[in-house]
Amino acid sequence: MRKVVIVGPPPVQILDVAGPLEVFSNVPGYEVQLAHPGDGDTLPTHRGFGLTNAIPIHEISGRIDTLIVVGGPGAENGIYDKDFIAWIGEAGAKARRVAAICTGAFLLAQAGLLNGRNAVTHWNFCDRLAKEFPEVTVKAESIFLKDGPIYTSAGITAGIDLCLALIEEDHGHEAALRVARFLVMFLVRPGGQSQYSHMLSHQAVTSQPLRELQVWMLEHLREDLTVEKLAERMGMSARNFTRVCLRETRMNPGQFVDRMRVEAAQQMIDSSSMGLKEIADACGFRSADAMRRTFLRVLGVTAGEYVNRFRRSSTGINK
Repeated sequence: MRKVVIVGPPPVQILDVAGPLEVFSNVPGYEVQLAHPGDGDTLPTHRGFGLTNAIPIHEISGRIDTLIVVGGPGAENGIYDKDFIAWIGEAGAKARRVAAICTGAFLLAQAGLLNGRNAVTHWNFCDRLAKEFPEVTVKAESIFLKDGPIYTSAGITAGIDLCLALIEEDHGHEAALRVARFLVMFLVRPGGQSQYSHMLSHQAVTSQPLRELQVWMLEHLREDLTVEKLAERMGMSARNFTRVCLRETRMNPGQFVDRMRVEAAQQMIDSSSMGLKEIADACGFRSADAMRRTFLRVLGVTAGEYVNRFRRSSTGINK
């Protein structure tokens, strides 16, 4: 039985705790313990209520297989309890692996576990992590990272992706996929995928005309979506449309079209048995090779690699 200990400086972010707890609790062979650095049996959360049945860290006995340090306001205030940090350093050195969820990375860094390693945290705290701990190489875009026995993840839900990756390491891809399906997750994201999701980028658009353009674009992906054509649709000059697109999406029009086409292709891969050539045509890519290059540019993996990961058990895929 592998012991998984989840702990963080109070108050903790609820989902940072609940995500790993649900993932590991749905796989046989793990003993999951909620711990806290204080006394009593309640770990305070950022929403004003406590998580009960927590074990004080000084009462934890036996070998820890996986130590998970979670984030939240208690990790973000820059105040580090010396005894807790010392415990993290000692327990982390003995554990098979150590993981930080979101801003829990600050605790690992303070304990010296990230010195000389690559790490990531929530995008809003990456600059601060790099500034406060120059010995750490911060890779701001990744969803999660592994560097030796140390794992770090981006914000909140990325901790679920990381824990699924840990399950995959221990029990294989199918086991991780079963848990993801049970939790009704859309997909199991690879760590190299950017945490600056294109989904978030176009959902954050505030301009109603640009929102309407997005809907039109999704219905016309097979067309040649040039800057001039999109600008005409918006009743703007190409130059002004480019400025609006950059302001609203932080992408130029070409990048935005690429991301929408990749998103549409991802959804087809995830939900159908269509071959890559057919998907490339449906989403407006010139060819399967063009789709491969665009996937690599946008997601950091090729379309074929994406298929191998998310449709691994299927047959007849045209790669």
